[in-house]
Amino acid sequence: MSEALTSPTAPDRGVPQPDAQTIERLVSAAVAAPSMHNSQPWRFRYLPASRTVEIRAALERSLPAEDPTGRGLHLSVGAALFNLRVAVRVLGWEPVVRLLPHPAEPRLLASVRLGGPVRPATGPADTATFEAIWLRHSSRLPFTDEPVPARLRVDAVAAAHAEGVGLLLPDPDECRRLLGLTAEAETRNLSDAERARESRSWVRERDDTPFGVPPEALGNVDHEARVPLRDFVGMRAAGRPAPVAFEAHPQLAVLVSPGDRPADWLRAGQAMERVLLLATAAGVRSSLLHQAVEWPDLRWMLRDPGTGPGYVQMLIRLGYGPEGAASPRADASAVLER
Repeated sequence: MSEALTSPTAPDRGVPQPDAQTIERLVSAAVAAPSMHNSQPWRFRYLPASRTVEIRAALERSLPAEDPTGRGLHLSVGAALFNLRVAVRVLGWEPVVRLLPHPAEPRLLASVRLGGPVRPATGPADTATFEAIWLRHSSRLPFTDEPVPARLRVDAVAAAHAEGVGLLLPDPDECRRLLGLTAEAETRNLSDAERARESRSWVRERDDTPFGVPPEALGNVDHEARVPLRDFVGMRAAGRPAPVAFEAHPQLAVLVSPGDRPADWLRAGQAMERVLLLATAAGVRSSLLHQAVEWPDLRWMLRDPGTGPGYVQMLIRLGYGPEGAASPRADASAVLER
């Protein structure tokens, strides 16, 4: 299911148009993707004449303090793009993807044309990936120390590679170093008034918005400080759950791209979601550690010089544990422009 980059062509003759319900189902799959603070920074438009779904950045839901370059926004849109590709394929079309298709329109980040019938026919792997879209969500709860199976680790590396992105699986010593850098980033985030205010603003305080993280999904704090998950509300917030014990040996995967431009970020987002869905289908939980990537000096230090050049885009924590609470998503109709 690798990305297909082509020039625009006329729609395949004889290929049926999707109806309105199918378009909403495609968009619903896309919006199930993860995004920073569940900001869901995307909008969709369907063009019947070319059977193309366009994905644009919703800049009103960007994070200027924590994501000033828009790198995290592109990762989020890349994850939504991967879900859309999966859904298009499972529903019977071959997805034809273009990244940044019109340079003069910078908000248009990607398009997916519904090409001819799927080649080859959809198989069990496609179906399992599609089903995982609706099950996947971040778990900010403690994991057990049960190791992630070696077969899944190998498959995760291959999944990222299929999108043109590297996935490194650090040993325990390197995991501790990476988590230490993440903890340093957390300290900085809590000390930076603008960043801390922005994080707090994305905690949902009412049920009439699908955007942001609900309080029940924030999770606990590791009383041993081994797993520095993002602290949205501050250490002394009233009603905060008591600290609990997290896994003694956190298992990380490091997403590394060869380049660091918007197209690279979109590819990294697709690779990230492909790995997350693979883990979900195997019953493995995940959460995303992005804090250190937000500080240029710490991001540089995340690199492992022994593995060659590359740009770290995300740390993924993997393991077994409780499902945790899911964050809501906007209805397809709310993000689908007519």
